[in-house]
Amino acid sequence: MLLPKRVKHRKHQRGSNRGVAAQGCHVNFGQFGLQALENGQLSSRQIESARRAITRHIKRGGQVWIRVFPDHPLTKKGAEVPMGKGKGAVDHYVAKVKRGRVLFEIGGVDDALARESLHLAAYKLSVKTAIKARMTI
Repeated sequence: MLLPKRVKHRKHQRGSNRGVAAQGCHVNFGQFGLQALENGQLSSRQIESARRAITRHIKRGGQVWIRVFPDHPLTKKGAEVPMGKGKGAVDHYVAKVKRGRVLFEIGGVDDALARESLHLAAYKLSVKTAIKARMTI
């Protein structure tokens, strides 16, 4: 699973996740991409599960790019711990995703196979997505 090697601050505040993605909203590397249609968080488990679904469906042919990285830590307190006594320990990492962000890209395979593999990956994610083709000029 994906997680950062080092972090400047071990625990982050929650913050907000509003607005539209200003960067990473175009398919730059492959022919097809999976684009988020709503704001949300993707855990490292979800990203890895979607990546495995794509690579297995294309039978390890072609090329897959992961355009998001889980670098935001989420904390959790243990079961039956009373209120207070500070913030819990880091439980897992998430990638904060804004709508319009391209999550995965795929290239080197035919159109039908690429679309089907991205469709399978979309089932694994917690945000609504759409398949986007690369714009050619």
